Amino acid sequence: MTQGNDESTIPGQSPDTGFLDELIVTVARGESGAFDELFRHLSGPVYRTALAVIRDPALAEEVSQEVLVEIWRTAGRFDPGRGSAASWALTIARRRAIDRVRSTTADTDRERRNAAVPVSWDEVSETVEGILDRERLTSSLDRLSDPQREAIMLAYYGGHTHNEIAGILGVAVGTVKSRIRTGLAKLRESMRTRH
Repeated sequence: MTQGNDESTIPGQSPDTGFLDELIVTVARGESGAFDELFRHLSGPVYRTALAVIRDPALAEEVSQEVLVEIWRTAGRFDPGRGSAASWALTIARRRAIDRVRSTTADTDRERRNAAVPVSWDEVSETVEGILDRERLTSSLDRLSDPQREAIMLAYYGGHTHNEIAGILGVAVGTVKSRIRTGLAKLRESMRTRH
């Protein structure tokens, strides 16, 4: 997958947004060569979106391929009345990338727990308490709205600044700060009531 050769002038959109909308409808009909053309226009923007969230070129490449396959398989679900094909594709890419960050973080935590050497009873007790806290946190994160969860995941798991998150999500910095602040307040309340 070559990221630098796409012809899009702005993230995910060709000069004629309607062209991509029509192209994705053509892909949904299964017309020969349509996906190759769609791939040529979307592969670069999808990759850049994934890389902005994940920050690892190899993982961003994997996510990009998964996203493009998903677009090919689900092209029939695209609804031009709800937005452009480019926006739809980049939304899928952003969500997949955030899911990958979450999954990678969970895998790393699990590997650390499994690699632990034998410890004293007190350390086992603290470890179990930590695991329960993480499980409560994961359950509490699932109770947040999607925008709040995305902003918090990008900030705390992805290590992004407020400005970077605003760019990734396409919203104002103030909106990002508000989502994080409100989300953290809900998390604290949820954790306090579940403790």
